[in-house]
Amino acid sequence: MQFSERTGWNTEESELARAHRLRREAGLPIADLTASNPTRCGFVYPDSLLNALIDPRALDYDPQPRGLLAAREAVCRYYADHGVALDPAQIVLTTSTSEAYSFLFRLLCDPGGEVFVPQPGYPLFDYLATLDDVRITAARLVYDDGWQIDFESLRRAITAQTRAIVVVHPNNPTGHFTKPWEAEELGRICRASGLSLIVDEVFLDYAMEVGLETHATAGQETGATKARNGKAGSFTAGIDGVPVFVVSGLSKIAGLPQMKTAWIAATGPDKEQALERLEVIADTFLSMNAPVQWALPSWLASRAEIQEQIQKRVRANLAELDRQLGTLPILQRLRVEGGWYAVLRIPALGPDERTVLALLERGVWVHPGYFFGLPESGWLVVSLLGPEAEFDGGMVNVTNYFRTNQGGKS
Repeated sequence: MQFSERTGWNTEESELARAHRLRREAGLPIADLTASNPTRCGFVYPDSLLNALIDPRALDYDPQPRGLLAAREAVCRYYADHGVALDPAQIVLTTSTSEAYSFLFRLLCDPGGEVFVPQPGYPLFDYLATLDDVRITAARLVYDDGWQIDFESLRRAITAQTRAIVVVHPNNPTGHFTKPWEAEELGRICRASGLSLIVDEVFLDYAMEVGLETHATAGQETGATKARNGKAGSFTAGIDGVPVFVVSGLSKIAGLPQMKTAWIAATGPDKEQALERLEVIADTFLSMNAPVQWALPSWLASRAEIQEQIQKRVRANLAELDRQLGTLPILQRLRVEGGWYAVLRIPALGPDERTVLALLERGVWVHPGYFFGLPESGWLVVSLLGPEAEFDGGMVNVTNYFRTNQGGKS
């Protein structure tokens, strides 16, 4: 049998994955500091949550390529709570943000077209781009008293094949919220080069307090820094003269990744033509199912309960992280403005994969930074989503490891 080159991935089990699997099979304890699935992190969901799936209207097969009107109206109400008025006609439902990206890559790019994606960032885009015959180029985030977009390198990298820039607002895993001045600069670049802007807002509802800094700089924020750090609101408000496509979904907004519901919200010039083309793409697959669409209004309306639990957990774990790092100056937690991850700067004394394996032997599981596009040495990424006791114990193991093995002093 012959296979396409686009699926010629290396699917062999990595050394890290093998070590993790063997430890689990041996029944040895693991404090998971990579947890990203809220349904497995001990949050309390209402007993009535699944009742919304038994709406009798779901027995009727009524295929609507953009999604059922009631579901799209619910999405519009969600954005109204963010101060943006949208028409349901601007919404296209998808089963996931991955599918939404794929629809947009097909909408905007011919084979060989180029899309800029943020780095550091979640390791998803390469696979999607390969499947859609699109080329990915990194749009670098740089750290200087906080994360920011490297606009100079972005401008230099634009080619005749560039079609869009992806922004994750806030970014995963850096927690960087796009600032108003960055949004303005993105608008100038897009208008000058005829580019579209794709904005991923899945973590939009999970903002940190403005004053939360690294443990080394807490309480030292100046008025000028606060002004620079103000975040842009939802990009569904649009940018003058720029086609903007916002993707989001229930996975983070309602803590329901298993319900497989997301959407695209289109604004800006030529949005009607873009939406007509997206409707054809969606009509080709008709991937949305009726029960979930009828349940969507109920789940979005009740999102506050799970969001409050997640925000409380994330802030408690972040405070505990800073408390523990305060006793170990060789570790630094970089500024995080949103989401539920934290990036740690560690001594770059060897490959981070070796550090992660050593930590696993001590019963704690963390991400190496290179998983998200950071350099291969000097970075770890931890999730703030897991149960507090598990997080606290895991971080004790992390700090003890560096205190013992990397020259730290208590």
